[in-house]
Formats: sequence, C-alpha cells, structure tokens
Amino acid sequence: MIQWRFSPRSSFARTLLLIVTLLFVSLVTTYLVVLNFAILPSLQQFNKVLAYEVRMLMTDSLQLEDGSTLEVPPAFRREIYRELGISLYTNAAAEESGLRWAQHYKFLSDQMAQQLGGPTDVRVEVSKNTPVVWLKTWLSPDIWVRVPLTEIHQGDFSPLFRYTLAIMLLVIGGAWLFIRVQNRPLVELEHAALQVGKGIIPPPLREYGASEVRSVTRAFNQMASGVKLLADDRTLLMAGVSHDLRTPLTRIRLATEMMGKEDDYLAESINKDIEECNAIIEQFLDYLRTGQEMQTEVADLNAIMGEVVASESGYERQIDSEFATGELLVRISSLSIKRAAMNLVVNAARYGNGWIKVSTGRELQRVWFQVEDDGEGIAADQLQHLFQPFVRGDSARTTSGTGLGLAIVQRIIDAHNGVLDVGTSERGGLCVRAYLPLLSEASSVADNGATKES
Repeated sequence: MIQWRFSPRSSFARTLLLIVTLLFVSLVTTYLVVLNFAILPSLQQFNKVLAYEVRMLMTDSLQLEDGSTLEVPPAFRREIYRELGISLYTNAAAEESGLRWAQHYKFLSDQMAQQLGGPTDVRVEVSKNTPVVWLKTWLSPDIWVRVPLTEIHQGDFSPLFRYTLAIMLLVIGGAWLFIRVQNRPLVELEHAALQVGKGIIPPPLREYGASEVRSVTRAFNQMASGVKLLADDRTLLMAGVSHDLRTPLTRIRLATEMMGKEDDYLAESINKDIEECNAIIEQFLDYLRTGQEMQTEVADLNAIMGEVVASESGYERQIDSEFATGELLVRISSLSIKRAAMNLVVNAARYGNGWIKVSTGRELQRVWFQVEDDGEGIAADQLQHLFQPFVRGDSARTTSGTGLGLAIVQRIIDAHNGVLDVGTSERGGLCVRAYLPLLSEASSVADNGATKES
C-alpha cells in the first residue's frame, strides 16, 4: 500500500482533507463546465456581433441575407459611433489612450479574423472599471477601433467571488464541525483505553455516533468490564491468600515465644523468616494497590524526597542527597511517589555496598528524582526485564525478595504519566531515574487559589 510522506495521521485531518479536496475538484469541474458550455459560446456570439458592427463601420455597404447590398450613409455610421461609444485611433494615439495596457488574446483574434475574413488583432484592456476592446482589422490596418463594454463592470464580478468564497468557507466549516462530532466518541474511547492501560477501569462509555463506532464502544465496555472482573478476582484471591498465610505465621510466632532460652537462636531465626514472609505478603498487596485509582495533589518533589531520606537513613544506613534549588511542583499522589522512592532505596541497600544517593532535578518540562548505589550494576541485556514482576537483576544472587519492588515502581511512575530510565551511577552501580511532568505555572497558581478558597 502506498504511504504518502506528508499524509495526515489522524482520521479527523484525513477526512477534512478529503472533503476539501472533493470541494476543490467540484469547483474546478464546475468552472470548466461553465467555461466550455456557457462562457465560450457567449464569447463566440459576442465576437460575431462585434464583427458585424466593425464590418458595418469599416465598409460603405453591407451584404444582406438575400444577397443584396445595403449602402450605409456616413451620418448613420456616426450615429452608431456615438451610441456605442466607439472611437477610432491611429497607432500612436491608441498607445497613449490605453492600448499599451491591453492584453492580446489569440483565440479572440482568431475568431474575429474568421468573421471578418482577414487578419485581426484583438486586445482587451481591463485596467479600468469598464473593460475596453481594441481591434485592428485588415480592412483598415492603420486604425485601431476602441469599443468600450459599458454594460460590463469589474465590480459586477465581486459579489460572485465573495459568494463563492463564503460558500467554500461555510462548507469547510460545516465539514469541520461534522467531523468533530463524528470523532468525539473516538476521542472518548482513546482516553478510556489509556486509562485501562494504566490499570484504571473507567465507567462504561456512552454508546453513540455511527453504528461502527457504537459497536466498537460496546466491545470496549465489555472488555473493560471483563478486565475489572479479573482484577477484582485477583485482588480478592491475593487478599484471601495473604490473610490465610498470616494466621499460621502468627501461630508460629506465638510458638517461638514459648520456646526455652536454650532455643533462642532457633527462635530468632524463625522470627526472621516470619518477618520475611510478612514482607513478601505486604509487597504482593502493594503491587495490587498500585493498579487502583490514586488521589493526586500538588506537592513539592524535594520535600517528598527529603522525607524519604529522613525515614530511610539511620545508624546502619547513611543516605547522601542532592536536591535541586527551589520548589519542584508536580501533581502526584505523594504517598505513591514516596513508596516508589522507598522501594528504590531498599533495592539500593539490598544490592549495593553501603553507599546510597538520592537526587532531584529539572529538565525542560519535566522533573526527576533518582536513586544511586555502588553495587555491581546490571548487565545491559537484563535492563529491559528489570521492571517486570518477579524478575531480579541478578538471578545468581541469593538475596531474599519477590522481584516486585521495581515492578511496583514502574506501575506507580506509569500511573503518573512518567518515564523510568536506568543507567550507571557515579560509583559504577545502578542508577534509576524517574521523570515526572512538571506542573505549569498557570496550573500551580490555579491549584493554589483553589486550595486557599477551600
């Protein structure tokens, strides 16, 4: 299939271009039809009448239809000159009277020559309000005949052009409005599909528009309903499993409390395993919760990262920080972004050698935060699988975990229309940077005003 290089991509632009093209073709076709079947025959008739007038003025007698001749008195010819406004000029006088501005028309000259029976030069002067026809015939080769077309004015054609332009604009405007109305359900369908892609199930869409669009909308509603049912079943299953697992874990913990002092080492080991199981269960629940709709607010990314550094730093873990100057205002779910940053810090502590750094910054219309460590890093061929569920960067490591931490980060950043980027830290370890859309100044002012009013 042929792909045009500059072909519009949206159906709205393509349909509008098609309508405008068809309108243009229709106008050109109409022009050609009017030209060939109305204007040109009228010009031929006009040339024939004008040729009779010129022949009558240039000769003393006229050939009648019955073969007889009619003498034309000079007084009669002068009267015709006066009534028709016809003037005779020499070559020099004609140049001074406007002939220099006249345009030669070959097809008019050929038709006039055929009517007069000899070479004829026909020129039309349109520089004035009233068009003027200049003729030089073989009957009087040194004389130019000036014939003003007093019944034709250039202003007579202005309404035609205005009406044609107005009709074209109305048709294009109507087509634009019609296509907008037809594409409206498709736009709603696109927005709803993007929400489903982020794990947010929208309410059923209203089925309207063309029959094909209604069918697609109905199928989408059925698909969204099925996805929601599967997500609800998955959440219910995981919640039930976690509840059922925590009950025996609690009993095991109680059993360790009743063990003797000689078994303290064994009890401590069992309690660590219980804590690890609880952490795994909590991570499963966190992964499920990230697919739910989040409440967003305007927040300062520097403040959120400062809270993360303060909460994750301690006696055994020191976190370096480097924040951008000023406020980095973003519309986010503060709790979700904090959870994502904490997961990155935990991942850095688990696979690094003790050094962790949290940074923020601004880049064009985006802000970012990143977490670095000094571990061994990740092989380039494993980066594309790093954020998939149940996948860890190094399968040879025996570190505990489910492989859901970075998958949770990916889902949180996706829900905020952000992007994750993985690279190498300044100390050779892993560097994970999350980009988020920067809140515009106009939006921040409006949000602050709404907050004050509330």
